[in-house]
Amino acid sequence: MRYKYIFCLIVFCSTFSTSYGQQDEQLSLYNYNPLYYNPAYAGSKSALSIVSMARFQWVNFEGAPSTQFLSVHTPVMGQSLGMGLNLVNDQVGSRKRTAAYYNVSSGIRLNEKNDRLAFGLSFGMDVMSYDFTDLSVQDPTDPFYGEQVSATKGNVGGGLYYYNESFYFGVSSPRLFESKVLNTDNVQTALNQRHFFITGGKVFTLNSVVKFKPTTLLKITPNSPLTFDLNTNFLLYERFWAGAFYRFHEAVGLNFVYNYKNLIHVGYGFEFPVNRLSSYQSGSHEILLQIDIASKKNLFTSPRYF
Repeated sequence: MRYKYIFCLIVFCSTFSTSYGQQDEQLSLYNYNPLYYNPAYAGSKSALSIVSMARFQWVNFEGAPSTQFLSVHTPVMGQSLGMGLNLVNDQVGSRKRTAAYYNVSSGIRLNEKNDRLAFGLSFGMDVMSYDFTDLSVQDPTDPFYGEQVSATKGNVGGGLYYYNESFYFGVSSPRLFESKVLNTDNVQTALNQRHFFITGGKVFTLNSVVKFKPTTLLKITPNSPLTFDLNTNFLLYERFWAGAFYRFHEAVGLNFVYNYKNLIHVGYGFEFPVNRLSSYQSGSHEILLQIDIASKKNLFTSPRYF
């Protein structure tokens, strides 16, 4: 059996074992889809915000992840309440996940500078399936050989989000319950593990035309090593974002986003692995389309960057 099948089989079967690992979908342009990580972000932009993203990971690697995201959220009741919906469709080899979550947040104004603190909840479901019938294996006695496992599981999540026009900090867990099912041989299968996310970022004004925006995303899974993403971006003339990206022990990359009149954002991200996978694939690509229809009752008198 070729090395690609061996590696894929190890990855896929590891999700069924009792071990715990990073499992949620990756994003290098995570700054543009915060609702995926934190339901408290819903309604924080003083606009009806629609975000569509697609990620093509590990190009030319057989069975590589392919993911599509759609998020929609808006403030209601003068930004004291926010609502949103986020959808995810993900496939990694024989594993498929489709998820839909409704998000609601409640925020309070902390001071005259419009610093705000929001608490959010999400409710939804995951439709997950695994199909090992078409995989090539060396050991036909493997308990998952020829197995097909599928399940629909409800879940809830929560988060806190503190923000103003140039700074944000968030703590969240989008799916608090860990779902498991039994296969035909009564072997327990873990469908998902609990993840925790810590996000933060700030914009610094360097001069009249350039702003600097460093951000980070920490990903925590019990019984797994801590991992994080770092993103450093420069904003030119309030129109063009350009920056560099680093994922701990995994990848480096570049990303670019063009902002047309604070209404349409079009972006692209590329990352290349810095681990042993670099010999077997040619990088990952992300594309972004974001539309923000601003509210006439914008609580922020100056531009918002989050």
